Amino acid sequence: MVMLLMRREGLGLLRAFLVLVGVSALCSVALGTRKGNTSLDQRSHRHRHPGHVSLHRHRQRTGKEGQVLHRSKRGWVWNQFFVIEEYTGPDPVLVGRLHSDVDSGDGNIKYILSGEGAGTIFVIDDKTGNIHATKTLDREEQAQYTLTAQAVARDTNKPLEPPSEFIVKVQDINDNPPEFLHGPYYASVPEMSNVGTSVMQVTATDADDPTYGNSARLVYSILQGQPYFSVEPQTGIIRTALPSMDREARQEYDVVIQAKDMGGHMGGLSGTTEVKITLTDVNDNPPKFPQSVYPMSISEDKVPGEEVGRLKAKDPDLGDNGLVKYNIIDGDGMGIFELSTDSETREAVIKLKKTVDYETKRLYTLKVEGSNPHVDPQFLAWGPYKDEATIKISVEDADEPPVFIAHSYTFEVEENAPEGTLVGRVHAKDTDVANNPVSYRIPQYTDVEQFFSINPEDGMITTTRPLDRETQAWHNISVSAKETGGHHQETKVRVNIKVKDVNDNAPEFATNNEVLMCETIAPGKLIETVSAVDKDEMANRQHFTFSLAPEVAHNHNFSLKDNRDSTASIYVLRKGFSRLTQDVYFLPVEINDNGFPAMSSTNTLTIRVCSCDSKDTILSCNVEPYVLPAGLSTGALIAILACIVILLAIVVLFVALRRQKKEPLIVFEEEDIRENIITYDDEGGGEEDTEAFDIATLQNPDGANGFLPRKDIKPELQYPIRPGIGRPAANSVDVDDFIKTRIAEADSDPTAPPYDSIQIYGYEGRGSLAGSLSSLESVTTESDLDYDYLQSWGPRFKKLADLYGTKDCSINDADEGEDS
Repeated sequence: MVMLLMRREGLGLLRAFLVLVGVSALCSVALGTRKGNTSLDQRSHRHRHPGHVSLHRHRQRTGKEGQVLHRSKRGWVWNQFFVIEEYTGPDPVLVGRLHSDVDSGDGNIKYILSGEGAGTIFVIDDKTGNIHATKTLDREEQAQYTLTAQAVARDTNKPLEPPSEFIVKVQDINDNPPEFLHGPYYASVPEMSNVGTSVMQVTATDADDPTYGNSARLVYSILQGQPYFSVEPQTGIIRTALPSMDREARQEYDVVIQAKDMGGHMGGLSGTTEVKITLTDVNDNPPKFPQSVYPMSISEDKVPGEEVGRLKAKDPDLGDNGLVKYNIIDGDGMGIFELSTDSETREAVIKLKKTVDYETKRLYTLKVEGSNPHVDPQFLAWGPYKDEATIKISVEDADEPPVFIAHSYTFEVEENAPEGTLVGRVHAKDTDVANNPVSYRIPQYTDVEQFFSINPEDGMITTTRPLDRETQAWHNISVSAKETGGHHQETKVRVNIKVKDVNDNAPEFATNNEVLMCETIAPGKLIETVSAVDKDEMANRQHFTFSLAPEVAHNHNFSLKDNRDSTASIYVLRKGFSRLTQDVYFLPVEINDNGFPAMSSTNTLTIRVCSCDSKDTILSCNVEPYVLPAGLSTGALIAILACIVILLAIVVLFVALRRQKKEPLIVFEEEDIRENIITYDDEGGGEEDTEAFDIATLQNPDGANGFLPRKDIKPELQYPIRPGIGRPAANSVDVDDFIKTRIAEADSDPTAPPYDSIQIYGYEGRGSLAGSLSSLESVTTESDLDYDYLQSWGPRFKKLADLYGTKDCSINDADEGEDS
């Protein structure tokens, strides 16, 4: 039999002794009733339920008559023991002792402990079976441990009894104070609440074991907030403790609540929390005007809508409870003034509704009421929730401008009326008590051209020059009135002046369009109906009459008929009109109006003769087509025009192509690639000839001075050849004179283009490997060359042909000279 001896911390010695005695007695009974040596595995164990083991020991006894008698032993609950938490003693805590009834004390029995915390928290002496707790235990971390005990043979480790399970519970001590996990708290309660009105409930928690002792039994109390609030000790409900708590006097309260364990007894642990309680507003205050009478004033020159003054009823309540509605309930100024409420400041604003006059009434009285629109029925007995105030408004005198009798004036004056003609009169008066005289003037910006003037004393308006209705029918001016003396205000009035019409404009044609008439028109046919207009304003009474001017009254071409409805008809008298003979006719018409005095004018009607087809449809009114041959159709005209356009296009194309190939206008020596005729007056020197003239200078002598002649423009001036330079005969053989003559002509003739260049060599070099290139030696040599072909080269080579083509004749003449 395995038993545990339990030792509880905090029990008296007597209790421990009784437990040990009981266990010993149990063991003795068990040993005394055995027959012989009984091993552990021969015992029977029965488990009542998991975690709790009860051992029932019984013995069979045989009666005399062979009956089996059952002797029952009381059941011992040995499998649940305790150890106190937070033990801090110097030695390990003895939890209990494990012992088997087969243990004879010789050390052959070995006790083994397994389960939660075995070997670390709980250790066992394998010889004695004593179990100790080696560490401080905390019930809040783990409240119990399940362990298994077993006895085995020390030498063979063979189990002597089946394993037995037991529980070690950690016994709670009061080591945790109460805590308010949701603090601090915020609550509100309406002001003026009754005593005992619930505000809120606070709850504290204690981590200690609520099933053991009073460690977790809490009691609430109020440490701060009295005498305004109280708290229920068991529930933590906070309630109001005073009646008529006024928000307007104090709005917030800081309450401190304490929770204490051990049922609130001495030695218990405690925790506190703060509760901020706010009184909410109720409509318990009526509005109140700070003054019973409010004096205000308004100047008589103010316009409707002007603010007169403000007043406000005070209501200490908040939100809708503090709203105040204002109304004018009485007074002689109810129709003159009006009241509104400023949405931001919640003030009553008194405004002027109608203009006031100091000279008529100088004082007005208003009675204003301020009331709460939202009244709490619970506090109706505290009413009434309204108040009244009186407003006295005095009217102040102001320097008002003069007032015109009429809001505007309209006058009439005839056009062309002489200067100084009376137009009308305006009148204004001073409404002030002083009744000062008034002066008048016309602002220049309203009468820029100054057609009118006004008498500053009596307001008489007259013209300054004649008016023309046709130029401006209405004149809109302003007249200002101002009190004389000082810088007073002025007022203006509008004056509209109509210029009455006078028949001073002659009538004229309504339109100046030409009348088109066919050449083939028949006599007596109507060609036009004319009408007239007049700048004068005759309205429906205006009437015009028409007639031909006296100089054309008896013409044979056209006639005029007055239709007596301010129109006239023009008719043709003959036929046979021709554009070639006369294409335009001018017909003067005289027009008269019925004005007084009557006006008349002569207007010329232009009649143009046109060609028409057989249906009298006008084809053309120009004379140019008659230049063409008769019978030429329109198609032929189009063909001729097309040919002309094509020819013009070809000419333009040709000119464009020629311009593209045209030579440059300025001669540049590097671009002159024409053949030049070089004339020598002596033999060239070959490679050693370094004193020759520059051919570029001979080609363009003016270029040396910076002047480049145009090759495509012929000079307008022809300069004569300088005198003294004679032209040699055509048959002259003096080449030197010939060359000099040509050079002189070229130098003195600015019109000669530089097509032929003449280069003169003044020095003949020596040492040329080539022979003489001069052709002059051929005259004295007996050359057999024939130069007769030069005669066929044209006039430009005539001189060369004369020089070389008459060789035989020259020689013969020379021979004859020598003979002679």
